[in-house]
Amino acid sequence: MKNLLFFILVLISSKSIAQINGTVTDSNGKPLASVSIHIEDTYLGTTTNDEGEYFLNVPGKGKYVIVYQYLGYKSQKIKYVHEKRLKTFDIKLEEENIELQTVVIDKKNNPANEVIRNAIAHKKENSEPTDKYQAYFYSRGIFKIKEAPKKIMGQKFDSFDEMLDSTRSGILYLSETVSKITYKKPDKMKEVIVASKVSGNDNGFSFNTADSANFDFYENYLPFQINAVSPIADNAFNYYKYKMEGTFFNENNIQINKIKVTPKRNNEPAMEGYLYIVEDSWAIYAVDLSIKGDQVQMPAVNSLQLKQNFSYNRNNKIWAKNTQTLDFVAGMLGIKISGRFSYVYSNYVFEPKFDNKTFSREVLSFEENANKKDDLYWSKFRLVPLTSEESNDYLKKDLLQTKKKSKQYLDSIDAKRNKFGFSDPIMGYSYKNSFKKWELSYDGLIKGINFNTVQGWDINTDFTFMKRDEDTRTYTQIKTYFDYGLSEEKFRSYVTFIKKFSNISQSELRFGAGSKVYQFNGANPIGRIVNSVSTLFFKDNYIKLYERNFVNASYGREIINGLNLNAELSYAERKPLFNTTDFVILKKDQEYTSNNPLLPNDNVTPAIIKHNLAKVNLGTRINFAQEYLSRPDGKFNVPNDKYPVLYFNYEKGFAGNESNYDFDHINARVTYDLTLGNKGNVATNMKAGKFYHAENIAFIDYKHFDGNQTHVGTEDRYLNVFNLLPYYSSSTNDSYVEIHAEHDDSGYIMNKIPLLKKLKSTLVLGYHNLSVPKRSPYHEYSVGLNNLGFGKFKVFRLDYVHAYQSGWQADGFVFGLKILDFLQ
Repeated sequence: MKNLLFFILVLISSKSIAQINGTVTDSNGKPLASVSIHIEDTYLGTTTNDEGEYFLNVPGKGKYVIVYQYLGYKSQKIKYVHEKRLKTFDIKLEEENIELQTVVIDKKNNPANEVIRNAIAHKKENSEPTDKYQAYFYSRGIFKIKEAPKKIMGQKFDSFDEMLDSTRSGILYLSETVSKITYKKPDKMKEVIVASKVSGNDNGFSFNTADSANFDFYENYLPFQINAVSPIADNAFNYYKYKMEGTFFNENNIQINKIKVTPKRNNEPAMEGYLYIVEDSWAIYAVDLSIKGDQVQMPAVNSLQLKQNFSYNRNNKIWAKNTQTLDFVAGMLGIKISGRFSYVYSNYVFEPKFDNKTFSREVLSFEENANKKDDLYWSKFRLVPLTSEESNDYLKKDLLQTKKKSKQYLDSIDAKRNKFGFSDPIMGYSYKNSFKKWELSYDGLIKGINFNTVQGWDINTDFTFMKRDEDTRTYTQIKTYFDYGLSEEKFRSYVTFIKKFSNISQSELRFGAGSKVYQFNGANPIGRIVNSVSTLFFKDNYIKLYERNFVNASYGREIINGLNLNAELSYAERKPLFNTTDFVILKKDQEYTSNNPLLPNDNVTPAIIKHNLAKVNLGTRINFAQEYLSRPDGKFNVPNDKYPVLYFNYEKGFAGNESNYDFDHINARVTYDLTLGNKGNVATNMKAGKFYHAENIAFIDYKHFDGNQTHVGTEDRYLNVFNLLPYYSSSTNDSYVEIHAEHDDSGYIMNKIPLLKKLKSTLVLGYHNLSVPKRSPYHEYSVGLNNLGFGKFKVFRLDYVHAYQSGWQADGFVFGLKILDFLQ
């Protein structure tokens, strides 16, 4: 109720608000962007846009002092008496006179180091006054593309052509939000978005949030792709060098120390630029720091620049962040992207009284009709004026949006894209009806060609019908698969139906029926591409298949926040298959193994006997303390990394044509990811299960473990695979325990090793354990390098693996090619 009263009072007071505007330039008349402007001794402020323009809402009658603050320039104050009419103040700022230090700097006597030590020592007392607050938050995000290529890797790049000018440059994305935020350190956030605007989408919702803008330099780490070390972290002297650039006095005659910040090692997650520290209190006055993308494992990003400005209120003696900008430059494959996020914090209320209901798992929500605010609203509550380019983008895309919604326009675009090309039978084809929001696609033949010893050359493709509801993010999909084995001379087909009912509960219904070949291990540990190469060139036909003629149905949804349930019922005829070809490109003098994983040298005895079986699967996933974002178009879950994720599953085989095929199987899994500051991430995946009444069940229904005899890895992390374990050597119909763990150092160690640090890779340590009855525990230990590659393409991984089991030992290397996971 107190929170509600606070915001009502703010809204009521807005009726008597007057507005001032103007332009801020330097002494030569050049516009200054991101100038911090606020009313003295309040938390009402704004910032200038790229053209130096600003406007500021001034509440109530009275006399005010407006402060203009910009790094590198002298702050300026003007007096303002409240008027009902709009008042214009054009401001010229003069460059700051930095008093250079005359002290000789050495390792033992560096004044900058002393300032930083004081700043570190006083972090707690400087951050505590702002550890809980309520505020208004305005954000704007803009992405621009410059000189976009017409083709990328031979394919047309024309998705944004209508947004671009003659130089193929323009704004790709522009959005704004106005929200009310309630915050309590270290990680309690509640944000209610009052208004949201996306250029070219009158039904869109911006993803700009206060949580994503929460860069707190008083904390030890800053949350990028990996944690970057703050220049005033407890261990900052291990990562940074400091130089006193000089001092100056702000508008209140407070001395400010300008410190140049430089990483000790250029490839570590440490920032570079300037940090401004207040003398005596040692609080942060301003931040102007940048970091390269590869320093925080964002290879597509060239650079990130973060600026923050703080204002001082003499009434409560608090330095509070009032403006922040995050600029980035990125590029890949000839695409050059730049962007900026601008943030303004205002109307702070510090030390509000929170009760147990203030914070919940819902960390973000939208007010009703938040995306329907008119221009009058935005002219009043937009804290940073639009540039002429941004205004034109709204106008252009609003007109374009109206045009794009028309049936005539959509049909004309479809007619162009739906033309059938000469190569489409091989490469694939899609037919789209944009107005009715459905699409029919054909996957082509080239992507579905593979080789295995059961089918020989196998050609598979599919036809898909998809109808989407973009407003609710739901869809209906019907997909028909076709498969033909040339050597086997057999055609198979099956169909799937998927209906997603809700993007809030994630409720989804699935049906499937038909005939398909499956690996004995239903997790499909061997990809089609890897198996084709392994078979044709090395005569290692590791993939083992059987035929399944089936019908199944499943339904899943989130019951309550963090609790997901899924149920599946199936009935299938399972038939054995045999090798039908000995074709090979190399090693023609070597024999293929049979399709029986239990008897690799027996081409007569099948791994299973033809039989029928019904199965039911009941599964649940529990995400403890899961937070979520509520949007009108769905619920977006945010896992809580403080807790593990639990999975429980019950599987029952019944109604077999012989009773020995029936069984019960219970199993559980625990996954947990833990971030160790800037020292990397530890990830674990532990499984355990037990079969009952399963002494004579089909080999298909055993618990199989993902081995890897190809020495090729296809995933980013090896948390579900034993890289030297033969595929079916440990399969069981009894109990089992499976443990996987990896530590990726995120460069913490690698960045310090001479020569190797030039790779800009990460060190990965792994341990894997498998325990089943009547066998000694199997262990794997690994050490490897991840994020290997060239330039921005970091898609490789290389691991050395040592396996041990009761005296037996083996060694090997695994070459990881992560893009294979997407291609197979």
